[in-house]
Amino acid sequence: MKKETLGAVLKDYALITIGVIIAASAIYFFLMPSHLVVGSIAGMAIVITELTGLSMTVVTMGLNILFLILGLIFVGREFGVKTIYTSLLLPVVLGVWEHIFPDFTSIMGEPFLDLICFCLFVAMGQAILFCRNASSGGLDIAAKILNKYFRLDLGVALTLCGTVVSLSAAFAYDLKTVILSLLGTYLSGTVLDHFLFGINSKKKVCIISEENDVIREFVLHDLCSGATLYEAVGAFTNEVRQEITVIVNKAEYSKLMAFISKTDENAFVTVYTVNEIIYRPKNL
Repeated sequence: MKKETLGAVLKDYALITIGVIIAASAIYFFLMPSHLVVGSIAGMAIVITELTGLSMTVVTMGLNILFLILGLIFVGREFGVKTIYTSLLLPVVLGVWEHIFPDFTSIMGEPFLDLICFCLFVAMGQAILFCRNASSGGLDIAAKILNKYFRLDLGVALTLCGTVVSLSAAFAYDLKTVILSLLGTYLSGTVLDHFLFGINSKKKVCIISEENDVIREFVLHDLCSGATLYEAVGAFTNEVRQEITVIVNKAEYSKLMAFISKTDENAFVTVYTVNEIIYRPKNL
């Protein structure tokens, strides 16, 4: 394996490990003490166990295996392999917290506040995993399948899957718990989308300037980014000008705007937020 490839793989799995630790911590410190059933594989297992009398361990293992197989078939081998790793790591992290903090009780002392904290931290962990083409297993895999084949936002897909589980929890829990679970499922999906868009978002910058050649050289050679050139015609003067369009990340955006301000303070610049880019990279 090439050195740069090995480094990329190690970085990938380091980030995945961090994502799992965050998600597992959210479950142990906020979800479990308040006995909430936010739509998840654990919630589904609890309902099935209640209805069938089967062991929680057996049901959870069976559901994980089922969803892992579906992930390998419908999402891809890489996603499945990473998810096997996270599915094994998640209970290990939970076991570590259980050993260090046995009989842990609620930090907030209020189920609703625990729910808010859980949604925030678990969505953060899931966003890291999804961005590395992995998941924490279970319903995350179902959400990934819906995202791939129906182009649903991951947050929306996760909310749909979780809602089904939360509603089924009515067979095992009281109405208050079901309502909190539904609320938590919705909040988790919303916060997940926020984190995903925040991680993936880029800026589309359109520039018309007297110093277009200088700005284009900066984009190509200093930012090492691509750019597209368009002809723009002024409606009032009918003057033909050249517009540079470039898509950059947040760090590149700051450098680009600083350079434009220094190079041509009269430049006409429009900026848009871009949440998704689909393209085939050139082989250099």
